[in-house]
Amino acid sequence: MAKITASVFTSHVPAIGAALDAGKTHELYWAPLFKGYEYSKQWMKDNKPDVIFLVFNDHATAFSLDMIPTFAIGTAASYQPADEGWGPRPVPVVQGHPALAAHIAQSVIQQDFDLTIVNKMDVDHGLTVPLSLMCGQPPAADFKWPCPVIPFAVNVVQYPVPSGQRCLNLGKAIRKAIESYDEDLNVHIWGTGGMSHQLQGPRAGLINKDFDNAFLDKLIADPAAAAAIPHIDYVREAGSEGIELVMWLIARGAMNDVAGRADGVNLKHRFFHVPASNTAVGHVIMENK
Repeated sequence: MAKITASVFTSHVPAIGAALDAGKTHELYWAPLFKGYEYSKQWMKDNKPDVIFLVFNDHATAFSLDMIPTFAIGTAASYQPADEGWGPRPVPVVQGHPALAAHIAQSVIQQDFDLTIVNKMDVDHGLTVPLSLMCGQPPAADFKWPCPVIPFAVNVVQYPVPSGQRCLNLGKAIRKAIESYDEDLNVHIWGTGGMSHQLQGPRAGLINKDFDNAFLDKLIADPAAAAAIPHIDYVREAGSEGIELVMWLIARGAMNDVAGRADGVNLKHRFFHVPASNTAVGHVIMENK
């Protein structure tokens, strides 16, 4: 049967993608950030999955304010990098896994979560920047990502947005779905977005290192406490876009300890850096024992 072996959590700042694409990773401003992912890129090579289930939020690329699903699963065979106003990123087309995605959709909907099925969409920096950070820039001779990806988009743009508890419970349902898939697959689940940031208004540029690190503490050691954080706390303490952190709870909900397994999890890597553009960057890797 398929199984989830690890979870990855990372910010998906668009300026990180621009720095990667422009070859600026060794510049004084960017070097400390990319150094924090050196371990991660080697870990990824040593623990290559068969499929990545990647939780992210769309930034008005696939969905507009005309229609925003709360939870949307990509079931297509492939996904083009999106043009977000300055041309698509020079990264490979994302290959999907339609069979596993359809199975997850069937199972999760039968567990009483309403999902939107997406058979065609472009994917923006919310998905491609985490892939670049973890996998590096694919060489021209082999221009592809290391494995298929199932995109899972969450509405954290237009209120009302899902609660942290809802997201943690959804992670449990996704784990159950993956474990019932009748093929021996090694699956990673990634939660992306955040950390503290606000893009508009009088508090534009807000970064709250104390809140961010307290969230990481809870995410790792007490996911139930992280899931109990109310929306108003995210907005007040982490800025209007800090609510993206609820997406990390989907990935966290799929891990052994949340599922009640005695074997638990191992923390492999934790990294935090400010600033990256106008936000904080957080990153965690956890493995199921």
